[in-house]
Amino acid sequence: MNNTLKVTVFAVALGMTFSAAYGIGTAADPITAPPAGSQHAPHQENTAMNHREQHPEKTSALPAGLQVSRDGYTLDLHTPRITAGRETSLRFAIKDESGKPVTDYTKTHDKELHLIVASHDLNTFRHLHPTRNADGTWSTPVELPAAGDYRVFADFTPAKPGATGLTLGADLAVAGAYQPRELPPQRATAETDGYTVTLSGNLVPGAMSEVTLSVAKDGKPVTDLEPYLGAYGHLVALRAGDLAYLHVHPEGEPGDAVTQPGPAITFMATAPTLGTYRLFLDFKHRDTVHTAAFTVHTGTTTAGTGSPGGHSHDGKGH
Repeated sequence: MNNTLKVTVFAVALGMTFSAAYGIGTAADPITAPPAGSQHAPHQENTAMNHREQHPEKTSALPAGLQVSRDGYTLDLHTPRITAGRETSLRFAIKDESGKPVTDYTKTHDKELHLIVASHDLNTFRHLHPTRNADGTWSTPVELPAAGDYRVFADFTPAKPGATGLTLGADLAVAGAYQPRELPPQRATAETDGYTVTLSGNLVPGAMSEVTLSVAKDGKPVTDLEPYLGAYGHLVALRAGDLAYLHVHPEGEPGDAVTQPGPAITFMATAPTLGTYRLFLDFKHRDTVHTAAFTVHTGTTTAGTGSPGGHSHDGKGH
């Protein structure tokens, strides 16, 4: 994950190659048609989004989360298979080049490590904060509602001179009766837990752009958002088809005498390629973290929209 999350809407500044954002449609709710074949890309290895810039001399051109090993570090998933609907302890370790579990990390966004779990169809999303034992083993309880293929992303920074943030990804199989689900359609608003989140801005492949998410409840703007992971909003963007993890950076931070606690949260984002992306915004209000999800199609000028009713995705587990 990168430096700090900044508020106003989520943005993805990719020194890393990341960012998926929902472009909003034309005028009030303009929607840009998706490029041919973009919504149903071929099945590839899943990936996730990291919040930090990458050192070009130390990393490949691949977006974050596509590799289980990178820069001498490996995500060792001890629990590669679980059962749908059953709470299970998900266990893993980050190992260095010698195969030894890493036990020393630099905190980013208030945590040593952020764990993202997402289904390949991007209908289920979890942002978890596992605990680490003295031997370097991480664990967290997780219950996933539907069977299928999932991707686990570990976002962390080793406490080592010159170390940069990494996002490593590994596949997770969830057993049970499998029912394929379509990616939710593109819309400019998303409903979640009684809140309405509106997405505005353009997402342009290979170029940085601004996206803003505005939070309202009962038709009134929310102006008292609470800090969550060092910002008023936290954004994760995943590319449909391979789950490439995009880097997102919010503008401003709580206590900087400039950034307001809502209703708008702004991010700078860069999509690595044309395609379809799924954005997950976490925000905190009245001591509870909520997640709003959006599907976005990139283009030369992108318009994004969100998932309706807040029920087209499952984003529990903060």
